[in-house]
Amino acid sequence: MSTSQPDDPRPSQARADDDRATPDDLLHARTGTDVSPEDLVLAAGRDVTPQNLEWARRKLSEEGPAALDKLLP
Repeated sequence: MSTSQPDDPRPSQARADDDRATPDDLLHARTGTDVSPEDLVLAAGRDVTPQNLEWARRKLSEEGPAALDKLLP
């Protein structure tokens, strides 16, 4: 038994354009502002604790704002 799918009213070219990947530079959410240790902790999915803030400070001192870019899609 086949499953039917609703007809897509868009032309085939429009559907093909949807299949393209989003360029990497458009995926990052950082706005160019300074990144705080709290930002890094939250982006990592961790609780804001003194230990995690210290981890974030070390990451930021080693990697700079790029540390946040590595965590975000």
